[in-house]
Amino acid sequence: MMIRTEALREIARLRGDALVVAVYSSAFEWLDISPHALNFLAVGAMGQAATNGLGFAIGLPHKHIMVLDGDGSLLMNLGTLVTIAEAAPENLTHFVSENGTYEANGDHPIPGAGRVSFAGFARAAGYRTVAEFDDIEKLRAGLPAFLDSPGPRFATLRLKAGDKPQLDYALVHGEEARKRFAAGLTADMAARGAR
Repeated sequence: MMIRTEALREIARLRGDALVVAVYSSAFEWLDISPHALNFLAVGAMGQAATNGLGFAIGLPHKHIMVLDGDGSLLMNLGTLVTIAEAAPENLTHFVSENGTYEANGDHPIPGAGRVSFAGFARAAGYRTVAEFDDIEKLRAGLPAFLDSPGPRFATLRLKAGDKPQLDYALVHGEEARKRFAAGLTADMAARGAR
């Protein structure tokens, strides 16, 4: 089984200039692994990471949008899978970290832990490409082809959390994080207009 930080490092290696929507524990780790002005932090909006990602994918069709979701977070809004599949944004990649717990809320087990298939949900909803990874070597080998496949793409990352990240909610909810993202998005749009 993978450690989440290992999996996120593999994703970061292939990120390019993608806009990344990260939620809860993944968000805090992502800030250290891949600092970037186009990190949109969805902490405090459990269940909304994929919905935010869909909005960015529709509004920024030229931009690769990556969503770093959690299994507990996605359970709060499973209907978003059907909405994403219906909209069919080719530029959206949706990763779900599956560790079987509401980690940010005291490590309580999610309903159906170990029984539900998030990849099965995405496949049934109609995502064009669906994958599952539970080993870091398989993720490293399979990630490039997965990211080059037709979108919307969905991957379950079966993992364990590893060391608890520093949960700095003041940082992610603070005005500075929002200003940095807005400035990064403005700069990206200006650069695109200049081409």
